Amino acid sequence: MSRTNDNIPANDAAFNIWLRNLILYVVMKTTGNPPAWTHIPPEEVALLVEAGNAWYAAYEPTLVPHTPAQTLVKDEARAAAEAVVRPFVGQWLMWKQVTNQEREDMGVHNKKPRRERIPVPATVPELSPRAGNPRQLVIPYRDKGSARRGKPADVHGIEIRWDFRTEPPEDIDRDLPNSAFDTNSPHTLEFSEADRGKRIYMAGRWEIEREGEKGKYGDIATAIVP
Repeated sequence: MSRTNDNIPANDAAFNIWLRNLILYVVMKTTGNPPAWTHIPPEEVALLVEAGNAWYAAYEPTLVPHTPAQTLVKDEARAAAEAVVRPFVGQWLMWKQVTNQEREDMGVHNKKPRRERIPVPATVPELSPRAGNPRQLVIPYRDKGSARRGKPADVHGIEIRWDFRTEPPEDIDRDLPNSAFDTNSPHTLEFSEADRGKRIYMAGRWEIEREGEKGKYGDIATAIVP
């Protein structure tokens, strides 16, 4: 069964089966004494049923040889039905009263479980700058004290702050204004011919994936631009 990203089948025959199943399920759960689902207003269910009936009436004539006009009516009915069912699913079938299994039975996407918040990194990176080609510094990095090169798990990458200086910085954020970001050790900095022989100071900190939060800076490293 071909489906769009919201679980609505793209194929008309599959859509017909999917919509019938969903509407029958909703009607079953919202009727009875007492109904299993009380959070859905009866008028919303009625609109859903009405949209389904209009679709069935327009779709069935196209199951036999039919005219282009009938195809157009079917396509318009499908668009109208989708315009009703999409917001209905989003507004009424994502409530906690509807279980994951019930959504599965209706062919509706379950919400993805909320991703646990990744804590701010407690560790700091260790930079080991070395000369690369002329005008180039290669900066391997690793978790301080680790034998494994690169970033630790759950870390998106590293921010490397740097600048040309004659003495170590007192305040990294203030004294090292240049910033580079990297996700795959080593990082390479490129310089101009005029920068050769200059001393550069640098420090790095881990950045959490997606949240963009950053940990503490590691030790300050230094190198000479080759």
